[in-house]
This record gives sequence, C-alpha cells and structure tokens, in this order.
Amino acid sequence: MQGHATLDETTFHTLLHRPGTLVDVGAHDGLITVPLARLPGSRVLAFEPLPPAFARLEAALRDAFGGAVPHHVGLHATALGDQVGEITLAMPVLDGVAQEQWASTAKDYAAHVSARVGVERFAVPLTRLDDHAITDLTGLKVDAEGAEYEILRGARETLLRCRPVLTLEVEERHREGSTWAVPAYLDALGYDVLFELRGDWFPMAALDRPTMQRASPDPSVFEASDPYVFVFYALPREDSAAMLARLKAAA
Repeated sequence: MQGHATLDETTFHTLLHRPGTLVDVGAHDGLITVPLARLPGSRVLAFEPLPPAFARLEAALRDAFGGAVPHHVGLHATALGDQVGEITLAMPVLDGVAQEQWASTAKDYAAHVSARVGVERFAVPLTRLDDHAITDLTGLKVDAEGAEYEILRGARETLLRCRPVLTLEVEERHREGSTWAVPAYLDALGYDVLFELRGDWFPMAALDRPTMQRASPDPSVFEASDPYVFVFYALPREDSAAMLARLKAAA
C-alpha cells in the first residue's frame, strides 16, 4: 500500500541512529533488516514468525554479508506480544497466491473466506520483547498487521528503560481502534507520536481517519483513501523537539 510520505522507515532510523540494538518486528524478507545491520555500531534483532518469509530473511542476510549471517544480527522465527507461549498466525491466500504481507496474529480472516480467499494458519512461538533483556535499544520498527498494541505492552519495561525511537505501521483495516489505542499507550509512556505527509510533520490529533485511513479489511478488495497514512513515528518526549528538528533539517 503506497502512501504520500516522503520519508521511509529506513531513512528515519538512519537519520536518528545511535549505536546500540535495533529491533525489526515483522522483518519479512529483510528489506529493512539489511540496511539497519549496515549502520555503524548496530546490533540487530529481527523477528519474523512466518516460515517462508523467515527463510528469505535468513537468505537475504547471508547474501548481503558474504555468505553468512553476521554475528551482530540475531534472527528469531517467533512472534512478539504480551505473553509467552504459542499463537496462531493467519495468512490469507488470494486466488491461490499467499498474501504474506497480511499475515497476522491479531485476526484470522475467517469473515473474508470466499471462492477467491482462503486462509493458511501456522502455530508459531510467542515471546515478549521485555524477556530479551535488552539494555541498549535505540530503535524499534513494528509491522505486525494489527498486533502492535500487544507487542508494545510486552516491550513496556524496555521502552521505559532504553527510550528508543519507533516506527509503526498501524491500520484500522487490520484492527479497528488501533490508531487510537497504540498512540494513547505510547503517550502514557512519554512518547510523542507523529506522522509525515508530503514533507510536513503532524501530531496524531491531525489524523482524519475517514479520509486518511480508509481501506478495506478484505484481502480481495484493493481500495484505499488518498492519501493513505499508515506509518507513524514515536519519539521520546524528552528528546522529541531536537529529534524532529534533525528530521526536518534533513528533508
């Protein structure tokens, strides 16, 4: 899904990079993991629970770093949430083609099953980010098709301790109310949540959901509002003004 932002998540994390640990949740096939791993002084933890995507993620890291996953990158074939155990990952299949980018632990797509849409399910391990005991988290990217709130709940102590910057893909079509609940949770942890549109930065209060977040939850229906704003940026409030000034200066 294409929006109208002029900034992407990789550029955001590059501009605000500090040496330390970067976490990629929903790493898929490594589009963001690989450039994060190339940042100086970085250690990267990538989480991808979908088995075929994880295989490509691992291959991408090997290809990018001379045939082996580098020592400073940890790959985890697990989902993140606010509990530990096992969870179902549901992936819609449209006209026989797996829609991997829609794979979710937050919904099962049963309401959309039709002659065109089927669902493939995977039982995957579930863990909390807090259980990884990271002491130097500087950046967190979350792309989890509706599971963002649970992921952040399971990272609460890490967020309070480390104060990383965050990028989050949050969509009402994947979970109704998520564009309210996720920013509210981060606000309570002392984060300013913003979005960028055509080079300008806006607070969450400026998000007009009927015109900026309208899209079908049905994987067989391709329609969306224009603009479609779904990438959000969270800055620790104590550093927000300075960080935002850096982002604007680089535009």
